[in-house]
Amino acid sequence: MYRLTIKTGFAAAHNLINYQGDCENLHGHNWKVEVTVTARELDQAGMAIDFKVLKKETNALLDELDHKYVNQHEFFKELSPSSENIARFLYQRLSQQLNNGNITVEKIGVWESDNACAEYYE
Repeated sequence: MYRLTIKTGFAAAHNLINYQGDCENLHGHNWKVEVTVTARELDQAGMAIDFKVLKKETNALLDELDHKYVNQHEFFKELSPSSENIARFLYQRLSQQLNNGNITVEKIGVWESDNACAEYYE
């Protein structure tokens, strides 16, 4: 089994729903995102998935959030856009795009600061 991880990020604003404290107010983060996939086999080039493809698919999805007010994204209309829920959103969408019997999205990590990360996996 092979495991590959890329790191990327996006900047966006949000406010937490049903939260009592400063984060209920509009604020922003420069989120860092870690995407980890696994593969059972390598292709003829000796790769599980081209990092370029993994980055392209991830960054295309992050473009939906980058420099936006996350609360207005369709996925978060009724859901608090916490780091945990952002990680789940990314996991579900990337799994739909990448999982193919060999490649499986293993987990998504979303860092809202240098010291705080939420991960989602199934």
